[in-house]
Amino acid sequence: MVKIIIGSDHAGFNLKEKLKKYFDKKKIRYEDVGTYSLERVDYPYYAKKVARKIIKNRNTRGILICGTGTGMVIAANKIKGVRAVVAYDLYSAKMSRMDNDANILALRGRYFSYKKTQQIVNMWINSKFTGKSIHRKRIKSIE
Repeated sequence: MVKIIIGSDHAGFNLKEKLKKYFDKKKIRYEDVGTYSLERVDYPYYAKKVARKIIKNRNTRGILICGTGTGMVIAANKIKGVRAVVAYDLYSAKMSRMDNDANILALRGRYFSYKKTQQIVNMWINSKFTGKSIHRKRIKSIE
């Protein structure tokens, strides 16, 4: 199983801490790159930190958490080679891996069910890229 590089801003901190406990329980390897408190911080810093780490090590994927997931995904997608997505349901999480080979999942840290988040994370982690030529072609055209 791949290692997860996880990062958040202050709005995603509490969810990040819950997910780390869940990862420990499920024996999912991860590295936490911050933030490490509820002190207000700027999300682009953590998006870039996670993105750069996953680009350097192909056997990793990233999870980013901010208030909505949107800011993180915008910032992460500025890094060459990143295919970051926000997923609010199981279908988008699954298809982002199967068709788009998404390497970063951005999550909503506010006003969203933890149970649903956990299901989305599981689906995303356990879904595999199909490798179909049509999808490879599309990914290559993005790069």
